[in-house]
Amino acid sequence: MNDVLFEPIPDTHRETVRTALTTAFGGASIAALQPVGGGASGALIYRVDVEGRRYLMRVETRRDRLRNPHQYVCMQTAAEAGIAPPLHHGDSETGIAIMDFLPQRPLEEYPGGAIGLAREVGGLVARLQTTPTFPHFTDYLVALDRMLGYVQRSNVFAPGLLDRHQEGFELIRAAYPWNAAALVSSHNDPNPRNVIFDGDRLWLVDWETAYRNDPVTDVAILADNFAATPELEEVLLHAWLDCAPDRRLRARLLLMRLLTRLHYAALIFSLAAARPRVAPDADLSAPTPDEFRVAVASGRLTPTGAETLTVLGKMFLGGFLAGLADPRFEEALVVARQG
Repeated sequence: MNDVLFEPIPDTHRETVRTALTTAFGGASIAALQPVGGGASGALIYRVDVEGRRYLMRVETRRDRLRNPHQYVCMQTAAEAGIAPPLHHGDSETGIAIMDFLPQRPLEEYPGGAIGLAREVGGLVARLQTTPTFPHFTDYLVALDRMLGYVQRSNVFAPGLLDRHQEGFELIRAAYPWNAAALVSSHNDPNPRNVIFDGDRLWLVDWETAYRNDPVTDVAILADNFAATPELEEVLLHAWLDCAPDRRLRARLLLMRLLTRLHYAALIFSLAAARPRVAPDADLSAPTPDEFRVAVASGRLTPTGAETLTVLGKMFLGGFLAGLADPRFEEALVVARQG
């Protein structure tokens, strides 16, 4: 292989990348290897051109104790089900995956508009949940409890600032009908950045957080991102269930939407806790979603910058408290306790 092609690859990963490309493509000629930017996970992403076809190569850079060792099994399972892009190489030991390179069109261009998009993402998760169940990695509620406790013990926030969040979490955890025997394959982060529209259909990408989980988890995240109105929520739920949801499922969804918001916030601030800080933050004020989008679009906030993540984390914390204040919250707790 041409050494010049590998100049964009850090020295620490160059030989494992060579081996992965040889395993995937044998002696085929590689015409181009170009960086295309990474995601919030910090992985290195490259486009690889081989004999007239384009592929995407993802190289992990963060391999600590929090890393999910089962992500490649999950990715392969999803690829075989036609939910993730076709996978040509996946190696958990080296942290390298090579898959088809997908052209990307804005989600706003999806046929049928917001209704068509809500219907399709609901159906996509329904298909995912029928695949062979992903391996166990962690218990979602246990992980959330630990992260929330860690953030509160750190100096990220002033003492007592997250007390209401802790109280709300404990209320939901006590009421939610968690059933370890009913867990399903779950992506656990199907936000719009991980949903790709190639001009023809949707795909789910970035499987580093995938493991078996409560079936409502992915649906709750999708509802927060793709179902801003009751009409869109109905479309999404019907596509997922193939029928109308009952009262108990609606209660579970309302509570899980709060849990997922808190989970995102706890994850963001768990990572922030490791960074040096002059003094604890005593301010939880945050922009509205529309204000946040304007700030990112104008360049005042960079998509994956530390400040942006802090703002986003505070938005999740605010969204959690707003859910606790929703008149439907107390009723949802009562209904959820019934099973």
